[in-house]
Amino acid sequence: MSAEPARTITLPSGEEIAALGQGTWYLGEEPARRAQEIAALRLGVDLGMTVVDTAEMYGDGAAEELVGEALRGRRKEVFLVSKVLPGHADRKGTVAACEGSLRRLRTEQLDLYLLHWRGRWPLEETLAGFTDLMEAGKIRHWGVSNLDVAEMVTLTALPGGDAVAVDQVLYNLTRRGIEWDLLPWCREAGVTVMAYSPVEQGRLLTVEALGAVARALGATPTQVALAWVLAQGVAAIPRSGSPDHVRENRGAMDLHLPAEALDALDEAFPPPSGPTPLEVL
Repeated sequence: MSAEPARTITLPSGEEIAALGQGTWYLGEEPARRAQEIAALRLGVDLGMTVVDTAEMYGDGAAEELVGEALRGRRKEVFLVSKVLPGHADRKGTVAACEGSLRRLRTEQLDLYLLHWRGRWPLEETLAGFTDLMEAGKIRHWGVSNLDVAEMVTLTALPGGDAVAVDQVLYNLTRRGIEWDLLPWCREAGVTVMAYSPVEQGRLLTVEALGAVARALGATPTQVALAWVLAQGVAAIPRSGSPDHVRENRGAMDLHLPAEALDALDEAFPPPSGPTPLEVL
C-alpha cells in the first residue's frame, strides 16, 4: 500500500486549500534576486501552489511587499497567509499590525492571519484582535504558529478559541516530535496543521538515507521530503526562491511513497518514542 500525497487540505470551515504552498521567509531581502523571486511566486501559483505564506517579521515587511508585487492582478487566485509578531499581539496592536500587512500586501483582506508565536500578551487579547478583524472583513480565518498542545488546550478553552483554523509548526523528517501529541490532538480537534521548513532549510537534503529513497523512486530528496509531509495529512509551505526550485517542489504533489519507502524513512528518521518539547526555528 502506498501513501499518496494530499493535494488539498480541508480547513475546519470545510474550505479546501492547496496542501503544498509557498513560503517566503528570507525572500525580498536582496534586490538582485527580486525579479527571480517574483517569477518564482507567480509560477508557483500557475502550478497550483496557491497558498502563499508570509509574515510582518520577514525582512521587516520586505517579504510582504514582494508578495504584494508578485500577486498584483492575481489576488483572487491565492490563499494568502500572514502573521502578527507577539510583541504586537494585544487587541489594538493585532489590528494595527494586520492593517500594516494589508497595505504592504496591497490587499483588503487576508485569508488566514496567525499569531507568530506566543509572547507576553494574554491569548485573550490576541483573540479579541482577531475577532475585531473578522468582524471588519479584514481576515477570513485566524490561527496560531508554534503553539504546543498545552497552549492549544488553553486557547481552545477561551470563548471563541475553538474557532482556531491552523497551527503552523516546524515539522519534517528530522523534527517529528509533534507526532506524539500535537498532531493527534489537532486531528481530533479538527485543527489544520501546516509545516514550515519542511526540508529543514535544505539541511535535510544531504542525508544519504533520504537520497537513497529518492534515487529508488526516480525523484529528488526535496520531492521525497515534501511528499512525506503531505502523506501525513499536513500542509507544507517550502520556501521557493527560484522557478527551478518551484518546479522541483511541485513534483512532490505527484510522488507516491510506497510502503518500502515509508519504512526506510522511518528507519532513518525514527518517530518519537515519547513527549518532545515543541521545536522551533
